[in-house]
Amino acid sequence: MGYANSDHGDTAPLAVKILVAGGFGVGKTTMVGAVSEVEPLRTEEYLTHASVGVDDLEGLNGKTSTTVALDFGRITINRELVLYLFGTPGQERFWFMWNDLVNGAMGAVVLVDTRRLDVSFASIDFFESRGIPFVVGVNCFHGVRDRAPEEIRKALDLDPQVPLVLCDARDRRASRDVLLALVDHLMAAHSRPATPGA
Repeated sequence: MGYANSDHGDTAPLAVKILVAGGFGVGKTTMVGAVSEVEPLRTEEYLTHASVGVDDLEGLNGKTSTTVALDFGRITINRELVLYLFGTPGQERFWFMWNDLVNGAMGAVVLVDTRRLDVSFASIDFFESRGIPFVVGVNCFHGVRDRAPEEIRKALDLDPQVPLVLCDARDRRASRDVLLALVDHLMAAHSRPATPGA
């Protein structure tokens, strides 16, 4: 919850930690950069010959760098709510960091690429197994919407209550819409009555 400012009687905004996750090359760094109101912190390194055979670059023509720790950004939703965004690394060799990054997170955005849906299964499993609410953002690269939302939902085996939002991670407004869908999802989950015996 927010805290009172004794000098002005104002209430500080509620700060909420959100993870932006997904497979390698789905657009996590791009989304954090597009929506952040501050210069995002990035921990990107160039892909080198050492990653050949380790990082699967199929379908990622032109990708020259990768996140090796995290991306960080901030977006103010309104006077009462500020989101702190933590983009996770996508390669399997860096997944051990997710256990630390998830501490204190209220929810997550799982970005998916319809050309490579399989690279996002691990992210969905991660949040489901920890009971962390999430939404799925379908990054429509170059505006291409090659699958219907119902088809994507079925392919990802999503629970019916998990929101799925089509977006372009390069676009600030589209990325903000995904985050707002997550905020709505978190508020709805918070307002649901507890299941008896749970």
